[in-house]
Amino acid sequence: MKTQKTDSKCKHHHAKPPTKVEEGNGIFYCPMHCEGDKTYDKSGSCPVCGMDLVEQPKAVITSQYTCPMHPEVIKDSSGSCPICGMDLVPMEPTESAESKTYKKLLQKFKISVSFTLPIFLIAMGDLIPGNPLSLLFSQLIWNWIQFLLSLPVVFYATWMFFERAYSSIKTWNLNMFTLIGIGSGVAFLFSIFALLFPDIFPDQFKTESGTVFVYFEAVTVILTLVLLGQLLEARAHSQTSGAIKALLKLAPTEATLVTPQGDKVVSIHDIKKGDLIRVKPGGKIPVDGKITEGDGSVDESMITGEPIPVHKKVDDAVSSGTINGKKSFVMKAEKVGSETLLSQIIQMVNNASRSRAPIQKLADKISKYFVPIVVLISVTTFIIWDIFGPDPALVYAFVNAIAVLIIACPCALGLATPMSVMVGVGKGAQNGVLIKNAEALEKLNKVDVLITDKTGTITEGKPSVEKVLNTAGKFDKPLLQYIATLNQYSEHPLSTAIMKFAKIKAIDLKASKDFEAVSGKGIIGTVDGKKIALGNAKLMLQIKAKIPKELDEKVTTEQQTGKTVSYIAVDQKVAGYVTITDAIKETSKAAITRLQAEGIEVVMLTGDNQKTAKYVADQLHLSDFKAECLPADKLETIKAYQAKGKVVAMAGDGINDAPALAQADIGIAMGTGTDVAIESSEVTLVKGDLMGIVKSINLGKSVMKNIKQNLFFAFIYNTLGVPVAAGILYPFFGILLSPMIAAAAMSFSSVSVIVNSLRLRSVNLK
Repeated sequence: MKTQKTDSKCKHHHAKPPTKVEEGNGIFYCPMHCEGDKTYDKSGSCPVCGMDLVEQPKAVITSQYTCPMHPEVIKDSSGSCPICGMDLVPMEPTESAESKTYKKLLQKFKISVSFTLPIFLIAMGDLIPGNPLSLLFSQLIWNWIQFLLSLPVVFYATWMFFERAYSSIKTWNLNMFTLIGIGSGVAFLFSIFALLFPDIFPDQFKTESGTVFVYFEAVTVILTLVLLGQLLEARAHSQTSGAIKALLKLAPTEATLVTPQGDKVVSIHDIKKGDLIRVKPGGKIPVDGKITEGDGSVDESMITGEPIPVHKKVDDAVSSGTINGKKSFVMKAEKVGSETLLSQIIQMVNNASRSRAPIQKLADKISKYFVPIVVLISVTTFIIWDIFGPDPALVYAFVNAIAVLIIACPCALGLATPMSVMVGVGKGAQNGVLIKNAEALEKLNKVDVLITDKTGTITEGKPSVEKVLNTAGKFDKPLLQYIATLNQYSEHPLSTAIMKFAKIKAIDLKASKDFEAVSGKGIIGTVDGKKIALGNAKLMLQIKAKIPKELDEKVTTEQQTGKTVSYIAVDQKVAGYVTITDAIKETSKAAITRLQAEGIEVVMLTGDNQKTAKYVADQLHLSDFKAECLPADKLETIKAYQAKGKVVAMAGDGINDAPALAQADIGIAMGTGTDVAIESSEVTLVKGDLMGIVKSINLGKSVMKNIKQNLFFAFIYNTLGVPVAAGILYPFFGILLSPMIAAAAMSFSSVSVIVNSLRLRSVNLK
């Protein structure tokens, strides 16, 4: 095996939807992430822990391909048609690696059970009234029959366990299969020697008939139960990645392309940026873009987690995978392929589900020494029973030493964290909360200060211009022309509002030069040879433009009602102002109240003026706020809280927020914001809503609680199970643990960890 470095990306045309989400992409990884992000290009077992490698899911993979125009062309791989040159399309989907693994294990389990059951019945023959089996053959012959029946179980159905045990010892990556291989292997070899050389064994190992006790039934039952555990784990693993599969199901395979010749159904792989696409009633939106004609109600619950459809009209953005309502509309493709929001979500969820949480270091450290300690305990158990045990002491010593090896389960420890992370990340994605890595989940559990931006975070982020006035208090078209001309080069939400207002007023834009965005203050540039500046009082001070007292009073009045006001200066002289309104989101107050109730201090930092910021803070009952903040001010504020020992989360959506998002213990970006902000954060809220922060914090707490439950279960299980298997209860209660019971307990311990992790799927994050 080798590390997989690249992933092939092939384009396919689709005559009809062939998507099968359970399929894999040919990249395999260990579910316990023993080697971090290391992946393999073929299936097998992890060289560290011995677990079956799990394949990453992929939307489309098939075994054979054909041409949509020339069906007689059939190829074993993707490519182009030798006749017409078209991309070949998949003929039919293949089975997933997960499904293949499960079916393979199921087949082996059936074989193992069919041979183990008669062995078990033979071994238990003396418990049947009258012992009818003894009338058919002698005990020696029955022992040979058990041996023959055990061969398919040991050397076919469960031979992989011994291969993994050998590999683990060879590489010294000791794991669960080391213990299983040693325990069952010793018992099997002992039984063979007992058959072939009975005279070398002491009398206490022999039965009344003179044969030596054999353990073929114990070996086969143990191995069959371990195989059952692997079978159940394979089934459970497929459920832990259910969120990714659910997301993959959202991806449509076809779209209706609007062309001059009429509508045409094409593969989504054929859609290019700028194409016009018709979305029919009830249809899935194929790519990201904006509506250009018509309107409709779009169900975005599969991405945002919110069940209420959102009304969309011309110029509104729509996302791939969401579902149109009862109307039809035409949209313009803006993001296709891997650039779509759905593709990015799937990639982020896939990456995050394989990341390692800091708490896992504890389990890793213990697991490193776990197997050697268990082997030492097993040897010690044998010695103690041999010296102090009742007759037959050697038999007791042998059986209990094997029970110790079999019951110990380092896999339960190893699975405790990654299973919870995988399910938790998927749960978050289904609720519009995208987690970049497992460490973020752990930190979310510890947050005690939330610092949030105002525009686009607390407010709608959809500001609208209310008025553009000169110093005389009248609408001024030339001033609007100046500031609109400048703002055509800016991506700030306030700039968008000004451009929309200019469009309504039918303003013609001019050429400008020397454009510069002054961080935290505003913008400056030259229009018609005049130096234009648009921004706050700090910008006016910087360019040495004096604000008239009468104008300042008017602006103050506007700001006290929560409006954002920017001064307009022409050639270093204040000529007027623009008033912009941005409503507070309906959910902001409820979200902040919830966070405060959980003991989290909420602080607003904004570049807006003091009066506007105070109005918003008063409306939301914030404990603290800071206005007129530059990016450096936000950064210093976060550092100050961190210096006090606080775990700080920062929520923002703008480029100016990127440094603060990176500095915070947890950066939370609004999905409605910029790519830079999203890249700088550990958590992205698809909907861009503060209620998403409530969800993300609840998710972090739920996942960490689940991980601790798993670790507690694994620790307690091994802490209690190993001593019981060693026989610690025998002197007091006469209780011994059969190796077969130990095998059942060991197998179900790791399954129980997975099942407990799956409970996260039903957690309510609101």
